[in-house]
Amino acid sequence: MFHPGLGHLTLQDKCNTCGLDLKKNDSADGPAVFLIFVLGAILVPLALVFESIFSPPLWLHAFLWGGLALTITIASLKPLKSLVISIQYRHRPADWE
Repeated sequence: MFHPGLGHLTLQDKCNTCGLDLKKNDSADGPAVFLIFVLGAILVPLALVFESIFSPPLWLHAFLWGGLALTITIASLKPLKSLVISIQYRHRPADWE
């Protein structure tokens, strides 16, 4: 569905399996916004609990939580974008004709 590469989020023109024209896709920023809300709801409380228990220096917070957020984002953005595309295809098939 995507061009090869780990960080490459550009869709191919057509699906290799079924031939669906992916140029008509419009997932916009939906997957990224969803990911921001979920990561914010999970990582901010974890960082606050971590701060209250261990009181680490600020650089450690930046390194730990920034790296964790970046890793989770890179790992889950493609599957989330694929999910949004499939939901749009299922519930708004007229947009794909």
